[in-house]
Amino acid sequence: MTTRKDDEDAVDNLDDLELLSKDELIAMLHERAEAGVKLSFPGKALARRISRKVRPHVQRTVAKYSAGSEAEQARNLLIEGDNLQALVTLYRERGHVDLILTDPPYNTGNDFRYNDKWDHDPNDAGIGDIVSADDRAKHTKWMKFMFPRLRLMKQMLKPSGVLAICIDHRELFHLGQMLDEIFGEQNRLAIINWQKITSPKNHDQGVSTATEYVLVYAKNDEAVSTGRIRRSDKTAAGYVNPDSDPRGAWAPSDSTLMGASTHPGQVYGIQNPFTGRLHYPQEGRCWRNERRKMKAAVEEWGVTYEDRDLDDGLRPALLIKGARNPLTEDYASDAVVAAAQEKALAVRSQDWPRYFWRNDQRRRPGHGELRYKTYLEEVAGGVVPTTFWASTEETQELELGSISWPHKESGTSEIGVRELNAVVGRGHGFDTVKPMKLIQKIVQLWCPPDGTVVDPFAGSGTTGHAVLALNQTEGARRRFILIEQGRPEKGDSYARSLTADRLARVISGDWADGKGSPLPGGFEFRQLTKRVDAQALLQMEREEMVDTVVSSYFDSSRRRGPNLERCADRSYSYLVAKNADDEGFYLVWDGPDQNTDFTEDVWEACVQEGEQANLKPKYHVYARFNLFPTTGVHFYQIPDRILADFGLDVRTDSYAEDDEEDQE
Repeated sequence: MTTRKDDEDAVDNLDDLELLSKDELIAMLHERAEAGVKLSFPGKALARRISRKVRPHVQRTVAKYSAGSEAEQARNLLIEGDNLQALVTLYRERGHVDLILTDPPYNTGNDFRYNDKWDHDPNDAGIGDIVSADDRAKHTKWMKFMFPRLRLMKQMLKPSGVLAICIDHRELFHLGQMLDEIFGEQNRLAIINWQKITSPKNHDQGVSTATEYVLVYAKNDEAVSTGRIRRSDKTAAGYVNPDSDPRGAWAPSDSTLMGASTHPGQVYGIQNPFTGRLHYPQEGRCWRNERRKMKAAVEEWGVTYEDRDLDDGLRPALLIKGARNPLTEDYASDAVVAAAQEKALAVRSQDWPRYFWRNDQRRRPGHGELRYKTYLEEVAGGVVPTTFWASTEETQELELGSISWPHKESGTSEIGVRELNAVVGRGHGFDTVKPMKLIQKIVQLWCPPDGTVVDPFAGSGTTGHAVLALNQTEGARRRFILIEQGRPEKGDSYARSLTADRLARVISGDWADGKGSPLPGGFEFRQLTKRVDAQALLQMEREEMVDTVVSSYFDSSRRRGPNLERCADRSYSYLVAKNADDEGFYLVWDGPDQNTDFTEDVWEACVQEGEQANLKPKYHVYARFNLFPTTGVHFYQIPDRILADFGLDVRTDSYAEDDEEDQE
């Protein structure tokens, strides 16, 4: 969404640029250098940096709303409060979360509030006004609301972590654009559409909105691992063996994958030996394997292929050796193609190669697209999910204890409401609730059995319920962190009256319908107070300063691979990292009100910490001033710009005044 921006919101405003960090400036330069569509909306520059202004708050445990034993309470967490502040307060979880699974407000006209003061002060206590459906700035406000939260969510994830976020048609495209920018298009794992209703509503105009969506992004698509959904008998029935393949039953799968932008060498044409026609991957996709393997695969049809440049703007195509150019010449009458067809038909009379040419719509053998066999034996432990999950549940109650769900069943919103009614009773005020099946499938796919799931928009607590139920059925030890504020303007903190109540009931087995069984587990209920957690703020600032040191250091002799390894032991006062030569890196920073200079006392402490960590007696020290020059120390001065960014007023510091006097 591109619109005219005023001076306050413009990215080009010099005052805005002065406030951006080094990483943010670099990201902006990369963004501007790249070709393609750019996401722009009023207030984006403010939203980009607003998360750095949020302050962690003191948490207060409320035992009355907690449940389970002390040991189980220590594993799971339900936080009552604003999720932006809560995500910052959970800074210790940064980089440790396996899955963030959440269901934000859909911008329906009555489901979220926005406070204009948040543009400049995200710590403002005002709850803001409901953004109505006829508000002309409703999309902009929703994007300003979501952008800083999405950035914090990414920071929470492990390198192998995944964000799965639910949305409907109203903000689907805006959310996708933001996620493409924050996570990178190459890290988009899936766009899942699931069937929320089984029949159209009478008031629907035009096409019925029977489905909603889950956008799934990896922090790093090369590190993520997608699990499998347990296989059922119904799923196994979809595997057949029409060619008597000795490996047994198989199902046709796509011969391409997403990733054309990152794997351009795997985007080219392959000639069909049955027809002579050239086949390309669909837009945005590439062939499943590297060229060498793809060439070997299609040659299993008894035909020899060669690389040939067709001037189509892509890498050389794989053409039948000696065949005419199918883009410029008549391939239907090509004798080379006719000979290739005869050979391919002979192969087709036996068991087919793994990459096979399917029939076309007129059922002509081999005249269709190139496909890939997925064998049933390969998915014995489960099936890879498709991107459409349909529900076959209409009137039958969902059996929560079942773990054999076909991958085309996700449950419906109606089932989700019935599940909630069964636990807490009617009158909860929720008309749409995500079904357990949908949430459990996502958890199964992207959170390991001992992983951590975070839901910043916890709502009725379906995510927590799903984790507890899966832990019981799978013998897993997943933990959850839920964040919910409720409706403070109505005095309705349903973090207590609904979310905590549901979780407590499923743990105790005290369901409203009397049919529940206890689930092992527990959770601690914490309330975010209005008081800023100064100690946590200081620790966060130090963590950011350490990140700055680690990311900014560059050793020209070690261009390949990481330069610094961060110190895992956080008990040291100064030691923060080491290099490949086992030399320590030390940061003198305990906050703007503490010492930031390298002194003799600091040097002695660094020596002690280096010996304790078995490092060599060579010290790389980061501080504002070097007040103790000595041998064996490489001193790096922290720039005033960075110090000011972390709260040290360099203009009034005594050393700055002395420097000014010296210059005079």
